[in-house]
Amino acid sequence: MSCNEFSKEKTFTNPIREGADPWVFQKGDDYYYCASSGGGIAISKSSKLTEHGVFQKVWDAPDQGWNSANIWAPEIHYIAGHWYIYYAAGEKPGGPFIHQKSGVLKSHGNDPFGPYEDLGMLYTGDDITDPESVKWAIDLTPFEHEGELYAIWSGWEENRETDRTAQHLYIAIMSDPATISSNRVKISSPEESWETGGELDLNEGPQVLKRNNLTFIIYSTRESWLKEYRMGQLKLKEASVDPLLPKNWVKTGPVFLGNETVHGVGHCSFATSPDGTEDWILYHSKKGTEPGWDRDIRLQPFQWREDGSPDFGNPVSINEVLPVPSGEKE
Repeated sequence: MSCNEFSKEKTFTNPIREGADPWVFQKGDDYYYCASSGGGIAISKSSKLTEHGVFQKVWDAPDQGWNSANIWAPEIHYIAGHWYIYYAAGEKPGGPFIHQKSGVLKSHGNDPFGPYEDLGMLYTGDDITDPESVKWAIDLTPFEHEGELYAIWSGWEENRETDRTAQHLYIAIMSDPATISSNRVKISSPEESWETGGELDLNEGPQVLKRNNLTFIIYSTRESWLKEYRMGQLKLKEASVDPLLPKNWVKTGPVFLGNETVHGVGHCSFATSPDGTEDWILYHSKKGTEPGWDRDIRLQPFQWREDGSPDFGNPVSINEVLPVPSGEKE
């Protein structure tokens, strides 16, 4: 490569924007981003992973009710001709955050910018015949496997009067993108040495990553407000096994961990480069080492190991120059 050619190489640096809980959904030549915004949810569209575009608010929380406050970590998905937004919310603003449940919005057509219909709360409890028995739940994400639709989320074993409550990962069957139709099954608890030892034991932010007939759940663990926040992994033993059986998930971790310059990495989502040749992870990290939720959003490529599992490497330092995703245009 000549000096002139090298000078034209497009690059970027982290962080790519302010915020937390980054979500990207890739459809066609575009990326759709989703975020909490001013008591509601906003969407943006971009041809780039490095630039998220202008966010447009598509839904405002109601003035009262179970989902009137604390709108957390929304995700947008395109399923069977409609856009769906999954989110967590509570009935009272601020803490303690003991009322969080998961809900879903559905687009009237196939426009990701709406309008959206609020289809209400998703059932996340142990007795599907009793809707009132729904349990605390956040970070719900749907995924398809072997022709069946499932939901995975982070929840409490029992509703409590304190938000200092351990969080676990649960899975259930969905009869359609807006309906959970089975009781939940717990598939992961914060039990390993790298998941415990701090103020509160958490498994949260599960995201599904698939490649070559292998299925992984990449999730966040330790405390989101501490520099020890990190990621773990569940691997489905084989494509043919039942994901509702906890024994069929194998835990590994940590698979992505902070370092001396990047602190508290967590809550990721995934996409490929515009030309489909590279895999990228979008995640947030803390701006400093002190406890708190002052975070920004970062992006970096990752590789794959010989056994088929993802290799996220180390989080790149702030202002480290990286080539833009392959195929990204001006």
